[in-house]
Amino acid sequence: MKKKKVPLRKCVVTNEMKPKQEMVRVVKDKEDSITIDPSGRQNGRGAYISLDPTILDKARKGRALDRSLGITLSEEFYDELSEHINYQYARKQIQ
Repeated sequence: MKKKKVPLRKCVVTNEMKPKQEMVRVVKDKEDSITIDPSGRQNGRGAYISLDPTILDKARKGRALDRSLGITLSEEFYDELSEHINYQYARKQIQ
């Protein structure tokens, strides 16, 4: 039986290649609105970050997502992203 190819993506903070399922995608669309893309299929410029709260703290301090997407992100968005990452991280730990 043939093994399935696992899609890899690079984290904008750590520059590590990880499977797509272990990361969250943040998307900037044509209207410069920023959203979290849990499906990984929305149109627009995407940046991936690992599902780890410590890596999110590094991204917030170093403004890695801001540089990658070319826009200044608000603290409210980082708080929303933090809630999403903490929830997904906890789900991953249970499995």
